[in-house]
Amino acid sequence: MIRDPETARLLVETVHQFVTETLIPREEEVAETNAIPADVVEQMKELGFFGLTIPEEYGGLGLTMEEEVNVAFELGHTSPAFRSYIGTNNGIGSIGILVDGTEAQKNAYLPRLASGELLSSFCLTEPDAGSDAASLKTTAVRDGDHYVLNGTKRFITNAPLASIFTVMARTSHEIKGAGGISAFIVERGTPGLSFGKPDHKMGQKGALTSDVIFDNVRIPASQLIGGVEGVGFKTAMKVLDKGRIHIAALSVGAAERMLSDALAYAMERKQFGQPIAEFQLIQAMLADSKAEIYAAKCMVLDAARKRDEGLNVSTEASCAKMFATEMCGRVADRCVQIHGGAGYVSDYAIERFYRDVRLFRIYEGTTQIQQVVIARNMIRAARG
Repeated sequence: MIRDPETARLLVETVHQFVTETLIPREEEVAETNAIPADVVEQMKELGFFGLTIPEEYGGLGLTMEEEVNVAFELGHTSPAFRSYIGTNNGIGSIGILVDGTEAQKNAYLPRLASGELLSSFCLTEPDAGSDAASLKTTAVRDGDHYVLNGTKRFITNAPLASIFTVMARTSHEIKGAGGISAFIVERGTPGLSFGKPDHKMGQKGALTSDVIFDNVRIPASQLIGGVEGVGFKTAMKVLDKGRIHIAALSVGAAERMLSDALAYAMERKQFGQPIAEFQLIQAMLADSKAEIYAAKCMVLDAARKRDEGLNVSTEASCAKMFATEMCGRVADRCVQIHGGAGYVSDYAIERFYRDVRLFRIYEGTTQIQQVVIARNMIRAARG
């Protein structure tokens, strides 16, 4: 749902200009330093990027899902590290507080998340629990007016830099599975909270991840999100549909960027006396990529609009996420092929994007998890 077409258009144009003039020229710097430049972070704060999806009453822009994906299309045109830096504040790091938090929790954290004063992380995955999130081993034991947390979280985005952490932990061993999991807000600097060394990843330099370790971390009971035990897993699930649509949109944007670069290269690169873009086998790869991007974009917009209408989009979100991320991988492969040997060296952005976009098929639920979600929803619907 687009609330005001003119305002939405101006926002997208602003993001497009910022991506084109500021972020794309800094991509190599981010890849080399494995960090987002401080001046770029300040510019993102000034433009309101940290509060895109946080409601206006808490200092954000309060974008609808459709407005958000249109912004994500643009952000996808540059290194995923930039989007990752602001992504947790606009997604999994804030939505749990927004959806299920108490008014005191919302007022304490959402305005500072929206301004970029705080950077957030979402701590769900563990060494032995990823897709099977209901089997979490991190514990939160009530001790008077406090909870004591113990356990380790893995591959946590922005953990080396984050100010607050939304943490999923088991508060009941009697209640098996998801029902025994609760969500907590833990602030950086709390005694017993420590971090592993930043992960050395295949791609996405500048998007930092690491282990988050809880060793008798003692926090006030008021940090239990919503003030109710046992709803943490439900909180986590509430943010997944939104996150999956967002990642699908990001994949579309990245595919658009790769295809644009590949087309430009094909029109300039000459073989046998003519641009390789004139060769039909090159044209086939260009055309297949264009068609798949178009299909994915339609899916993303449809899912976003249905979510804005208040419909259950579990199936649509998983379909869009699965198709768009797999599509992005295929486009990346074709674009390397179009570049030929040049696509295998770092002189061209496609080499970096080829590695960066591989992660899209893994987080917010792997492709295989999306297949399970889609099929189970189909079976459930057929049974009535």
